[in-house]
Formats: sequence, C-alpha cells, structure tokens
Amino acid sequence: MRNPAFPDGAPNWVDLGTPDLDGTTAFYGGLFGWEHVPGGPEVGGYGMYTLGGHTVAGVMTVPEEQAASAWSIYFQSPDINATAQLVTRSGGRAAFSPMDVLDYGRMGGFADPAGAYFGVWQPRKNPGLGVIQEPGSLLWVELYTPDVPAAAVFFADVFGWRTNPLIVEGTQYVYTTVHPAGTGPELSFGGLVTMSDVPAEAARGTHWLPYFAVDDVEATVDAAKRLGGAESLPAMEVPGVGTMATITDPYGAVLAVMKPQPRQGEEGGAPGD
Repeated sequence: MRNPAFPDGAPNWVDLGTPDLDGTTAFYGGLFGWEHVPGGPEVGGYGMYTLGGHTVAGVMTVPEEQAASAWSIYFQSPDINATAQLVTRSGGRAAFSPMDVLDYGRMGGFADPAGAYFGVWQPRKNPGLGVIQEPGSLLWVELYTPDVPAAAVFFADVFGWRTNPLIVEGTQYVYTTVHPAGTGPELSFGGLVTMSDVPAEAARGTHWLPYFAVDDVEATVDAAKRLGGAESLPAMEVPGVGTMATITDPYGAVLAVMKPQPRQGEEGGAPGD
C-alpha cells in the first residue's frame, strides 16, 4: 500500500538507532533494497530509508554507550500533548517530552506500565511512512508483555484501541489483535503477546517488534546471515496467517520478516487487511 492514510492510533512510523550507519545501510540495502537519504544538521543527521522512492523507515546514529541498537515504532496522534497526559494518567511514563521536529510534525517517546518503549508521531508536513504492507516495508507490529489484559487496557485508554481474540488455526492458542477506535478487526495492525509464550522474545524483556513484509522468508533469512546478521527465531508457518521468522542485524537490532498467507480469492494480504 503506497501513500497510506493512517487512522489515529495506528503505527505510522518506524525508525532505527544504530552505532554504524554505513554498515547498517549496507545490511538493509542488501536485505530489502533500501536506499539511504541522509538528513542534514537541522535534524541532527536523522535520515530516511526509501524503497522505490517511498519512505520505509527513519534511521540515525546512536553511539553504543548511549543505547543499544534497536527499532522503535511510532503511533499516530492528532494531539501529542493530550496523548502524553493520557500516558501518565494511565500508569505509563514519558521517556522524553513531546517536541517539534521543524515543520514535519511533533514526536514524543513513552513507556507503558510494563516498561515497553513506544513513540508517538503527530503529523504535519510529514504524514508518516510512504509505503506499508508491500515487500520491504512495515507489515505488522507486536508487543511482548507480561500481562496482555493490562496492556490492552492501557492502550485502550491512551489510543482507544480495540482488541479481538484470534484463535490460531489448528490450535487452542488465542492471539490478541488490536485495531484503531471506530474500526473493525479487518483493520488490525498488530498483536499483543504474553512474553512467556515466546522464550526468545521474553529474554529481551517487554518490547515492541516490527514485522516487514517479504516474498520469501527463508531466502530473506539466508540473506541476513550472508550480510552479517543472525537468525533469532527460525522460519515457521502459522496456519491461516503466513510464514515468519525473526532476525538480528549485525549491530543487535531485532526485527521480524513475514510472508502473509493470502486470503481466499486474494493474491496477497497482511494480517488484518
């Protein structure tokens, strides 16, 4: 989907902090075909990754002594100051206060009551990602948390999210999907997972994990290994959903890749399409 219109509460941006911008660009260029568009001094060198001329992510250099390399997910708000108040009122905290980013928009960083970091973006000149749900772009987001019901209440208070239980085909496992207020489950953009259900993710503590769409999961994992990354969770097929795997880039940032299973009568799709 190119030039998407994001409903309030949906993920509208994703970015990467890395200690080695050149090495990271080589990795993601080889993995997804991304190109780096450098940022100027007015934005502290914060740049963009593009695919076919459309923005797929932001990127900036973060020294190792300041923070570990990691992906961050941002959710859209029409009023970030009001969102910040809702976060603290609901038991979360501000990692940094809302601020203007020139005339592009306003941003803030927060943590939920369990400690999972997330960003908020209030668009102005920059409406958000230029493409989603296509190979090489953001497809889905997932929260790993010790308490799914508590997380659902928090994000309902902050963004108005609604949840929907999804029973994984052929199992008794219930996966909790989330979608924006005023919409139905068909517009789900992410899920909430109990950390202990996935030991590899539990080891990282509570966090958000971005999924990027790919045409071939196993080939993407092989490419990640050739490019200096590693396989964190082997490729697996989830009936009725698709094939997915988790990888770590050469500098420690973790992401998931997924080929969604088309719905009947469709040639492609994403969870919640």
